Amino acid sequence: MEIRGYQVPDDLMYTKEHEWAREEGEVIRVGITDYAAKTLNDVVYVSAPKVNVTIEQSKPMGAVESIKAVSEVYAPFSGKVLETNHDLDSHPELINKSPYMEGWLIMVAPSNLPAERKSLLDAKAYAAFLETLLQK
Repeated sequence: MEIRGYQVPDDLMYTKEHEWAREEGEVIRVGITDYAAKTLNDVVYVSAPKVNVTIEQSKPMGAVESIKAVSEVYAPFSGKVLETNHDLDSHPELINKSPYMEGWLIMVAPSNLPAERKSLLDAKAYAAFLETLLQK
């Protein structure tokens, strides 16, 4: 779906800090939303956790730096980082061009998926949350 020019794919889970999570079998792919990417503008640097590091839900796990600002990225799930998107090392602009596909940040082996899933927003709830932000 689309909310005022921002893409909100139906198959993802979202945080109120504008991260997305996609279940892919036993792992979770994580990135920042189209809204976050467009708000940051031109992304110039991405800091992601290293492979095998354990991240904790709702805690900072990295940062995205643009020409405008640096924004922390929060973990939508707790677990062990299995992979980082090395394409972002040389092409951080992929976050702006393709936040839901080529611009993903990390892959995580979740440690508490069923319980933590409950605290995330589905696409409809995230779209409604975005609407309230955009009305301010």
